[in-house]
Amino acid sequence: MSGNLFIVTAPSGAGKSSLVKALLEADPGVKLSISYTTRAPRPGEVDGVHYHFASVAAFQEMLGNGDFLESAEVYGNYYGTSQPWIEDQMRAGHDILLEIDWQGAAQVRRLFPEAIGLFILPPSLAELRRRLEGRGQDSAEVIERRVAAAQEDISHAYSFDYLVVNDDFATALADLLTIVRARRLAIGNQMRALEPLLGELLRR
Repeated sequence: MSGNLFIVTAPSGAGKSSLVKALLEADPGVKLSISYTTRAPRPGEVDGVHYHFASVAAFQEMLGNGDFLESAEVYGNYYGTSQPWIEDQMRAGHDILLEIDWQGAAQVRRLFPEAIGLFILPPSLAELRRRLEGRGQDSAEVIERRVAAAQEDISHAYSFDYLVVNDDFATALADLLTIVRARRLAIGNQMRALEPLLGELLRR
């Protein structure tokens, strides 16, 4: 039996991290892929829980060995998703969730065309701006840059399989859980999982 590979993508301010955290808590059958990064840990971050923190040399060695399913450089730091870990987990029948941007999603889907892409949208541009302002971390100029970057991200939403609007959190979470459940019940997965039962039911 092979597990499903879910990719969750969203612009900054859409609430992706909160929804993913709630999804993982609600469905223990889904495992989060922990990315590798060369950036320094932030206060409270734990190696192997939030990220696998690696030196640039170690990351480059893994990259050269073809260990990454997708990788990117963001503001001078490198990020990557372990391909061997994902393949091992899926072979064991586990569902895996990747929380990555649209560029990483495109890389993954070239190697795993069967991966299921979920894109989370804010309910409106005004609400997206309000959420970014509510963080109290950025100047008005930075927020406008983030809004523009979010619009660029959203322009790639059409290449995903599912769109979920995070207006009401509980509804958005229910939508994500429904998608996960529905994919498990798809005929391709069920044919493998229920092969003994089908054999018995069809025995003449």
